[in-house]
Amino acid sequence: MLIRRETSEDLAAVHALTAAAFAKPGAEVPVEATLLAELRESGAWLPPLSLVATDDGGTVVGHVVCTRGHVGEVPVAALGPLSVAPEHQRRGAGLALVHTVLGAADALGEPLVALLGSPAYYGRFGFRASTDYRITPPDPAWGPYFQVRPLAAYTPSVSGAFRYAEPFDRV
Repeated sequence: MLIRRETSEDLAAVHALTAAAFAKPGAEVPVEATLLAELRESGAWLPPLSLVATDDGGTVVGHVVCTRGHVGEVPVAALGPLSVAPEHQRRGAGLALVHTVLGAADALGEPLVALLGSPAYYGRFGFRASTDYRITPPDPAWGPYFQVRPLAAYTPSVSGAFRYAEPFDRV
C-alpha cells in the first residue's frame, strides 16, 4: 500500500470509493460523498491534506481529507470524511491514512485536528474528547464523539467553540 497526495486523476475513484464506503440500503448517494464534493469546491479545502491509499496495482482504495475548521478565530484542521473501499476495510488502510494525515498536518503547523467519530477507533491516534481541551463541539449532543488531537503547534490558548467549514452546515 502507498499513501500519497490526491491528484486530479484520483477524483472519480475517490468519489466512488466514498460512496461505496458509506452506502446504505435504499439511499442514493451517501451524504459523505456529497459533503466531500462540496468541501472540494469550498475555500476550506486543504490540498496537502487530501491523501489517498493505493494498492500494489495503483488502484485507489482509501481517502482521507482535512479541511479548514476554526476554534474561535484560530484556524485548525478538521478530519473527514475518511473512506476505505469496503473490500479493503480492516486491512490497515484507514490506520495508515490517519497516521499520515496527522503527520502532514503537524508538518504544516496545524495546532490540532478535530473530528466527529468513534472514540474506540480514534483513541488509538491520541484523539480525546474536545471538552478535555476546553473546545466546545458544534452540537453538544455529540459529547465524546467530537474529538481533538493536539499537534506540536498546539497551545492551551486554543479553546472555545469549534466551527466546521460551511458545507458541513448545509449537507
